[in-house]
Amino acid sequence: MSHDHHHLHGHHHHVPASLSTVFILCIVLNLLFVFIEAGVGFRYNSLGLLSDAGHNLSDVFSLLLSLFAIQMAKRHGNKHFTYGYKKSTVLASLVNAIILLVAVGGILIESIYKLRNPEQVSGEAISWTAGAGIIINGITALLLMKNQGHDLNVKGAFLHMAMDTLVSLGVVISGIIIIYTGFVIIDALVSLAIACIILVSTWNLLKESLYLSLDAVPESVNLDEIGEAISKTSGVESWHHLHVWAVSTTENAATVHVVISEPVRMSDIKHELKHTLAERGISHSTIEFEFSGCPCCDTDNCCYEL
Repeated sequence: MSHDHHHLHGHHHHVPASLSTVFILCIVLNLLFVFIEAGVGFRYNSLGLLSDAGHNLSDVFSLLLSLFAIQMAKRHGNKHFTYGYKKSTVLASLVNAIILLVAVGGILIESIYKLRNPEQVSGEAISWTAGAGIIINGITALLLMKNQGHDLNVKGAFLHMAMDTLVSLGVVISGIIIIYTGFVIIDALVSLAIACIILVSTWNLLKESLYLSLDAVPESVNLDEIGEAISKTSGVESWHHLHVWAVSTTENAATVHVVISEPVRMSDIKHELKHTLAERGISHSTIEFEFSGCPCCDTDNCCYEL
């Protein structure tokens, strides 16, 4: 049996060292804003501000959880966790999505209560405070934007902050409407809109993180394309038992059995397949070679050790 397993370190998507600093800065900014927004919300009895502050607080926790997962993923493997703790980034993404769903439920309950029992709120306080939220959330989203393309963990944080920027814009609009019309119910309606936006923005994060935690094929990997590329590799007669899963939110792994007829070309075929898989997002690959028409056994195929 030819069982070849090594890591293509040159193709890993390592998390930049500066990313931890970015997360810490984002956490400090958002935590400061949460206290300000919640204080103004209590002072002027604004559900829109309080619901947004609650959501922002959940985002602070999400940022902390993501930061913790990033630090855990840097730790080396051991005899119990041979891949290290890289999977913690997937679990952090899943927990973040669940937290957001819980926040949606709380906002919906409070919004319905406010619709039934409307109270006077200050449009000026809502507008000014939410305006500050646009700045804070916008800065945070910009800080995370650079690294969100290849990491589900960072992408989740980025989407939260981008959506929060839009939510804060909605709260500003509701404050202006209250100032000029006195239509206080708009505060609860905006809260309902906030809940819907959070739900929509969370759905893909929840689905993908849940799939990855169950070792499903990552959305960034096209299994049909990989199978076609393996089939087109010179010297490969056929293949089977192809499995792909996520090691973390930035690294994927695969195993595959490949049938070849020329043992002398095994090394060349192996390196070409490794390169093919790495180009398609597979940084850890294990390839088992089987030889067709082998005279040493009665079966059609047999395997050798390298």
